[in-house]
Amino acid sequence: QVQLVESGGGLVQPGGSLRLSCAVSGSIFDIVNMGWYRQAPGKQRELVAAISSGGNTNVADSVKGRFTISRDNAKNTAYLQMNSLKLEDTAVYYCNADIRIIGRSWGQGTQVTVSS
Repeated sequence: QVQLVESGGGLVQPGGSLRLSCAVSGSIFDIVNMGWYRQAPGKQRELVAAISSGGNTNVADSVKGRFTISRDNAKNTAYLQMNSLKLEDTAVYYCNADIRIIGRSWGQGTQVTVSS
C-alpha cells in the first residue's frame, strides 16, 4: 500500500509564499514522476507542475516564474515552492506519484488560501 501525505498548505496574503511537501511511503519500487495539481471551487483539476526522476520539470504557464517544483529522491518527497501568490492560486493542491508497477497514486489534498 502506498500513501502520499501533503503538508504546508494554509492561509497567506497576496504576494506571500508557501512551501508544500509531499512524502510518499509504503511499498515503493520506483517513483517515476511526481506532480502537483490543484482544483479551485467550480473548476476542473489542473496540472501545476511535474518532475521526473531525473529532475526534468514541466510547469504550467499560469505559475511559471512563481512556483518551483523539486524532489528529494532519497526521501521520496516532492516540494512545491510557491512565491508571489495571487488570489487565483487559491485551491486544494493535490500531489501525485507515478510508481512503477503500482501506477498513479494521489494524496488527500491540502488547502491553499490566498486572501487579504
